[in-house]
Amino acid sequence: MRNFTTITNRSELGAGTQGSGLGVDAIQMAAQTAGCQFFDHCKKVSVRTDHEQHCYESEIESASKIFQIREQCERVASATQSALDRNEFPLVLSGDHSSALGTISGVKAHFKDQRVGVVWIDAHADIHSPFTTPSGNMHGMPLAAAMGIDNRANQINDVSDRIAREWNRMKNIGVPGAKLDAGDLVYFGVRDTEPAENELRRALALKNYMVHQVRERGLDLVMDETIARLSGCDAIYVSFDVDSLDCNLVSHGTGTPVPNGFTQQEVTRILKRLFATNKVACLEVTEINPLLDEHGNRMAETAFQILRQSTHEFGRTLPIASRWPAGEGVPVQHFRTPSTAMASMPFAGNDPR
Repeated sequence: MRNFTTITNRSELGAGTQGSGLGVDAIQMAAQTAGCQFFDHCKKVSVRTDHEQHCYESEIESASKIFQIREQCERVASATQSALDRNEFPLVLSGDHSSALGTISGVKAHFKDQRVGVVWIDAHADIHSPFTTPSGNMHGMPLAAAMGIDNRANQINDVSDRIAREWNRMKNIGVPGAKLDAGDLVYFGVRDTEPAENELRRALALKNYMVHQVRERGLDLVMDETIARLSGCDAIYVSFDVDSLDCNLVSHGTGTPVPNGFTQQEVTRILKRLFATNKVACLEVTEINPLLDEHGNRMAETAFQILRQSTHEFGRTLPIASRWPAGEGVPVQHFRTPSTAMASMPFAGNDPR
């Protein structure tokens, strides 16, 4: 049996607005407000960030803070792989979605010779590269890096040799080369994309279940298809970006809110079906921004309820309290790599992917 290990990555360097780094604490506060001890007995791993230094490199138009984000993803990959190596289940709480490159890389580093599937629950495809990004924000690039994709056929940016070399380093975090195949990626809820991403999605025949398709065809049927599609995978990484939720039903407490998203109940059911396969090796929850939440802490509270409800049955085989009983304290680990200067982020409304 495995225990939950909560890996917290408060970095928000991949986003274009400040505040998502506070999302990690917001979701844990939501658990306390609900009177739930969900996180209390988990082993805790805190991935160091360098926010406190405020000593940053100047912005790079096509890949903002790429050097610092590469370091951060290496830390996340190390923490994720170590948890899996210890036969623990990594639950990653991250600030912005650039973290997912580190998480996927850590999962693949553990399952080196095995096939890893990815379920991406998000309003955005996050498959830009420095060559195609309209914003330079790296939370729109983790899947391209994880899949080893440049998408130069749809290039719109001039990229320096220095940035191209750093991008290649990012593509090789954890293990060299691509971490997953296009056929082993399933999107849920992607509805806000750019032309370069759309062309690439068509070329790779990437599967996306849009919100209206899930409702029209029925969630159970869609999940049956997803599970069949990933049946050849040995492990599945699941990424839940809260902007997959309908911002008009929940809140705008995320960096890039998009209307017409999923309900809390729909995401809960998606996760429950995935957990029932017994192949989910890692779950990441990301992009909660309490500074943008017009309803207090509602986005974090909703995300926590999804997490709590979807892992209820799953947690029976992963007893989170068995190793660290209440009152004995919970070990905290810190994963560090040498820090470098980082660029400051403006705080001004919602940011583009």
